[in-house]
Amino acid sequence: METRASQEQPRALRAVTEDVSRRDAQGGESIPVLNVGDPEFLGGAYEAYEALREKGPVVRVAIPVSTGSDEEENPEGRTAFQEIYGKEVFFLSRYAEVFEALRDERFSSCPHALKSAEELAEEPVVAEELKPLRDSLLTTDAPDHTRLRKLVQPSFTAQAMEALRPRIVQLAQGLLDQAEAAAAARGEKAGERRMDLVEAFAYPLPVTVISELLGIPEADRDRVRHWTEDLLINRGSRGLDKAALGKLQEFSTYLRALFVERRDRPAEDLISRMVHAKEEGDALSEDELLSMVFLIYVAGHVTTVNLIGNGVFALLTHPEQLERFKASPSLSRGVVEETLRFWGPVDTVSGRIAKEDVEIAGTVIPKGSRVMCGLAAASHDPARFDHPEAFDITRPDAGRHVAFGRGIHLCLGAPLARLEGQIAFEVLFDRFPSLRLSRPAEEMSWGHKVLRGFDEIPVLF
Repeated sequence: METRASQEQPRALRAVTEDVSRRDAQGGESIPVLNVGDPEFLGGAYEAYEALREKGPVVRVAIPVSTGSDEEENPEGRTAFQEIYGKEVFFLSRYAEVFEALRDERFSSCPHALKSAEELAEEPVVAEELKPLRDSLLTTDAPDHTRLRKLVQPSFTAQAMEALRPRIVQLAQGLLDQAEAAAAARGEKAGERRMDLVEAFAYPLPVTVISELLGIPEADRDRVRHWTEDLLINRGSRGLDKAALGKLQEFSTYLRALFVERRDRPAEDLISRMVHAKEEGDALSEDELLSMVFLIYVAGHVTTVNLIGNGVFALLTHPEQLERFKASPSLSRGVVEETLRFWGPVDTVSGRIAKEDVEIAGTVIPKGSRVMCGLAAASHDPARFDHPEAFDITRPDAGRHVAFGRGIHLCLGAPLARLEGQIAFEVLFDRFPSLRLSRPAEEMSWGHKVLRGFDEIPVLF
């Protein structure tokens, strides 16, 4: 299925296949340029990844600084994941190498792991509001990572998440009730009712689940959405602007007050459990609590929004697979795993740094070098998956994708995301079996977010 974005052959693809390149730092061989900060990047990314796989298992690429934006660069607002811009990295595009690198403890996830005191002193000042996002579970190594994860892991087991199933089903049904009521108020009849699937269903379902799980009071959830909704807009190398940093500060102030309240009056929610969590006398600090909530709330729910949206779009553009699913709703697990493999929300992991010289597939990655693991590229590697370009919800090994990562940084919320995805697909197509796109698929394009997903999916039901 081609979308408008893939037909336009964006710069991300041209940079690799047409040998638009630049000389390496030593003035020697030319290397490909990968425009991951370009809003058009996602449209041609899979073709770009294929070209990189053909070049070899380990390919040095240049990540250019973002261009073409009216927004000013804001070094103070850069997250750890924006430090790759303007640098050269070793890109891993094949499944075997990506799988192993994600588990290899010779690679650090901490952007400052190898920096001297002098180098750290020369680093740009980071906005105070951003520090909990920069120093998170995603950017720490063992033993700090082990300590943090042990304090929150019990709340995210598959068993703990399964207990949420009845409530998630209830929420999903309630959102579809609202969509029906809104259509009725507009005078639309069954089969011709309109809905933006993202706005009406894919977004509010996981955000409500996460809010309830954390213990965000219902009266405050609109404010929380306002504070967090633009944090994952694709800003390339520019960093968060002052407005976004202001929202982050407001959210931090709100959460600190909520932590105080939950210490005094704990409830049956995740924030209460984290505030009071202890492991061998250890507990989460105030900044660690903030970091954990940011990670769970911002990264956790947005990835699930895109899992649901991407899966629905894939089903609607692969009618034979949709008919299989409607005939056998128990295939919802297969829909989730194949969506994660086919159109996973996260294309790349860019924050790995070699702590020593590391040899991968015959290439030595020198100490201090940056490595970018191509999750989407690996999950489309024909050496691992037969006909990876096909969307097949009965694929027996779809669950071997690397969409959630691997190793110690395996996604904490993976069990919840899987459960929400299964329920969303089951409830949606059971309730509205005639659901279809209201706009030609070829006119659709990926949104301008860090993650792979659609800003809107207009449908008729």
